[in-house]
Amino acid sequence: MTDLGEITMAGIESALENHGYIADEALCAALFVALSLERPLLVEGAAGVGKTQIAKTMAEVLDRPLVRLQCHVGIDETRAVYEWNYQKQLLAIQAYAGAADAEEILQSIFSETYLLERPLLRSIRSEQPVVLLIDELDKTDEEFEAFLLEMLAEYQITIPELGTIHAASRPFTVLTSNNARPLSEALRRRCAYAWLDYPDVEKEIAILRARFPKAEELLIRDVAEAIRALREKPRILKKPSISESIDWLAALQALGAVRLDRNAYAATVSAVLKNRADIEMVFAEENLCKTL
Repeated sequence: MTDLGEITMAGIESALENHGYIADEALCAALFVALSLERPLLVEGAAGVGKTQIAKTMAEVLDRPLVRLQCHVGIDETRAVYEWNYQKQLLAIQAYAGAADAEEILQSIFSETYLLERPLLRSIRSEQPVVLLIDELDKTDEEFEAFLLEMLAEYQITIPELGTIHAASRPFTVLTSNNARPLSEALRRRCAYAWLDYPDVEKEIAILRARFPKAEELLIRDVAEAIRALREKPRILKKPSISESIDWLAALQALGAVRLDRNAYAATVSAVLKNRADIEMVFAEENLCKTL
């Protein structure tokens, strides 16, 4: 599905499924709105529910390159947008010394030749449209979020030395948040929105079946139900993500298991729980694997 002029919700759902991503109606509707209105898509939810994978899969569906900005505490414009190649500028100043006046040197070194593109600038200057992933935006501060508003509203970036750079192509933008802090209403107004939760058992089965079409059906169901049980335990510090349920099934297949019995559970649960306290708590429970 590369022609945006023929987008339908059914087409989006089918295209995602063909690329191994099982989406519900609400997410397909949000994607349809975002694509149709050329708006960014803000996806919120707990860690591990498949938010980042939406952007990766949409890059495949739309047949576009993926440009990723991984957000973190303290990120600024030099990491996200652009910076100047200072070493190259210093060498140029030394080379130009005595050959030109100061104003001419200044104009020369603050030109395209010395500009280093970072993900945001790269995404709007690309001649070929891209999928832009701004991952874990909630880890940034309010100042950086405010900076994004110009780009998300107009798809343009202002560089003081060069002026305003308008988009050569409009990226399809996906922003993700784990709700570490509330995002501003100004940013939310500019975006289509989707909330992702952990899948229920049947959806988890569909996800696992899509990733492992040759796996035993009983083993897939065992894993999906065991994952649900682990997520429902209030004392589990780190709830298992979808990727960890995929890892669990892969580990079981590698061991040749056909059911998730007590021995298989004990041997492979560390593929899912990556915290010693969680593993010890599960093994200490009296009814561990009672129904498996």
